[in-house]
Amino acid sequence: MRRTLALLGLALGPVLVLGVFFVLPVGGMVARGFWPDGGFDPGGVVEVLTRPRTGRVVWFTVWSSAVATLVSVALGLPAAYVLHRLDLPLRRAVRAALLVPFVLPTVVVGVAFRQLLGESGPLGGLGLDGTPVAIVAGLAFFNVAVVIRSVGAAWEGLDPRPAEAAAALGASPLQVLRTVTLPALRPAIVSAASVVFLFCATSFGVVLTLGGLRYASVETEIYLLTTNLLDLQAAAALSVVQLVAITVLLALAARLRAVPDPTVARRTARPRAVRRSDWPQVLATVLLLALVAAPVLTLVLGSLRVGDAWSLGNYRALRSTGEGALLVPVTEALVTSLRTAVDATWMSLLLGLVVAVVVTRRSRTPAERRVRSVLDGFFMLPLGVSAVTLGFGFLITLDRPPVDLRDSALLVPVAQALVALPLVVRTIVPVLGGIDDRQRQAAASLGAGPLRTLATVDLPAVWRPLLAAAGFAFAASLGEFGATAFLARDERATVPVVIFRLIGSPGAMNYGMALAASVVLAATTAVVMLAVERLRVPSLGVL
Repeated sequence: MRRTLALLGLALGPVLVLGVFFVLPVGGMVARGFWPDGGFDPGGVVEVLTRPRTGRVVWFTVWSSAVATLVSVALGLPAAYVLHRLDLPLRRAVRAALLVPFVLPTVVVGVAFRQLLGESGPLGGLGLDGTPVAIVAGLAFFNVAVVIRSVGAAWEGLDPRPAEAAAALGASPLQVLRTVTLPALRPAIVSAASVVFLFCATSFGVVLTLGGLRYASVETEIYLLTTNLLDLQAAAALSVVQLVAITVLLALAARLRAVPDPTVARRTARPRAVRRSDWPQVLATVLLLALVAAPVLTLVLGSLRVGDAWSLGNYRALRSTGEGALLVPVTEALVTSLRTAVDATWMSLLLGLVVAVVVTRRSRTPAERRVRSVLDGFFMLPLGVSAVTLGFGFLITLDRPPVDLRDSALLVPVAQALVALPLVVRTIVPVLGGIDDRQRQAAASLGAGPLRTLATVDLPAVWRPLLAAAGFAFAASLGEFGATAFLARDERATVPVVIFRLIGSPGAMNYGMALAASVVLAATTAVVMLAVERLRVPSLGVL
């Protein structure tokens, strides 16, 4: 009973935080959909769901996400093999470069593809700007790193002996791949595909930037219903449907990740030299690297053009407010973004570390096991809500006493911390859970107290993953756009919000500033991710 009470006491802080900043906003959002005027009215939700536009939005979300998932898997599998099974020069640098798109701000991805596919862009002659093809390409660009990281980690751990035996019996490399390797990787591939589909279906900045009002996903439709049409009941109804769909997808992804993998190696293969049969995969990886680099390179070159001349004028203009598009200079928005990301990072780290300790300590009694199971499920609830839905919930619930945060500078950092929390928890939990509890018992038997045990046993194992979690949380917060688009005030706008307002405002100067601001934001996140990659943390959540 004492251990159970201690567990509840440790979990009290995270429970209160999630209760106020997650359960309350989501509950308020559900109430706005089903109880619009104080009385239960499910007819309003039904009316929203039977609208022709709602059907088109849902169908576009499903098919575009499915196609983007297939493209991500097709591009990611060869790269996963090359970067995790072959010994190539600059392998870690290429792996880090292909990971950067996943943490790029979604609005930056959208701007980069607009620059690449627009009329004046290198591929402008294809006429793809503003089409579903551009949206699918942006989604695949953003999510291919998930496939590379997830499937690559599984591929790296495959026992090489079954493939070697098949090859010794005369099987060709293609036959070995089809009959041995792919069946062994199937759980990892299906799990990665389910996560990519989830990310595509909840993508906000990419679809909003590339699709505008013509092509909308459920995420962008919620935003447009709230900000343009002021139809809060319809937005709440779509949020409820999205919440249910995302929860089902997450449960499916968790179940697929939990499938026992019979290929866990007793003898893991070391990266080997490239053979002639590997050249198709190597060339496919080089092609993928070029495809990933093309939008980013086009974005950088575009930011250096003012009219028909090369110039740093767009970067110098970041100290201004543009042609009437902004209330504060972009440089001030960058300072706001950095300060907000720092606050969101320490919040998510503090909360995530406590959550990780609570859910990984070994249960010694049935009561403690039940309490820990309930807490584990509760702490994972933010995974089932998109950033747009969370921001919408903040907007309609945290605006009255006793929780009135409309003018609080902490509102945006708190929302961003909740968005980053799953990355932190999924990074730290496997490491803490992998520590042998007998080491803690041995330290305690030698007279070490709880703090000394934490410093001598847990900290040496967790400090690198903790730094990696901080890097991911900082990068995710710096580029967060979904919740921030609802909550950021014009005088405290972050860089992603500023970029979106610049590209939506007329004037060549505004567009050039948007390109320059996108490059600055992309460079910052890239530097953070390169530092994280050097920590060599083997598994980072869904990555």
